[in-house]
Amino acid sequence: MTNNHFGTSEKLMIAAIDLISERGYNGVTTLEIAAAAGFSEKTLFRHFGSKQNLLEQAFDRFHYGEEMKGLFKEKLVWDLHEDLLMISQTYHTIMNRNRKMIQIAIKEGKNLPGFRERTHRHPQQLKEFLTTYFSEMIKKRKMIDVHPEHTAVSFMLLNFGAFINELDSDKKRFTNVSLEEFITNSVQVFTRGLTP
Repeated sequence: MTNNHFGTSEKLMIAAIDLISERGYNGVTTLEIAAAAGFSEKTLFRHFGSKQNLLEQAFDRFHYGEEMKGLFKEKLVWDLHEDLLMISQTYHTIMNRNRKMIQIAIKEGKNLPGFRERTHRHPQQLKEFLTTYFSEMIKKRKMIDVHPEHTAVSFMLLNFGAFINELDSDKKRFTNVSLEEFITNSVQVFTRGLTP
C-alpha cells in the first residue's frame, strides 16, 4: 500500500501493518510505528490509544467489508454467473491487496484478546450479503432451491482456500492453476450447479 494520499490515521495504520507483518505484534513498538509513519508516538496514542486498537481499526478500514457492501448494493446485475464472477474477482483483489493484514490475523489472532472475533466480522458480513443474494436469486427463480446460507459459506470457503494457496508465494503451492483460471472455472462450476 502506498500512503501518499492518506491522512494521519491511515498512515499510522499502514506503518503498523507493514512493521507488524515483518516482525510480529510483540516485535514492534508504538514508537517505531509512529516514526515509520512520520509522526510522534503521542500522535499515535491521540488517534488510537493503543497498538491493538490501531491494528483493529486498520482491519476495519482496509478489509473488504465496505467495498463488498457497495458491490452488493450497487453493482449486482442479477445474473448468477456475472455476479459470482464479479464477487470472486473483487474478493481476491481486496484480499491480495491486504495480504500483509491477513498474515497478521493468521499469526497473531490467537495472542490478542478479542482480535480474532473482531476480524471475523468481515467474513460474517460477506456471508450475510451472499446469503441474502442467494435467497433473492431463488425467489426470482434464477437459482435452484438450495440452503442460501450453506451455499454462501461454500462459495466463501472455496475462495478463501484459493487465497490461502496463493498467500505465501515463496513456498510451493498446492496447485499451479492460476488464480484467474481458478476463478473462471469455479464460478462456471458453481453457476452450472445452481442454475435451474
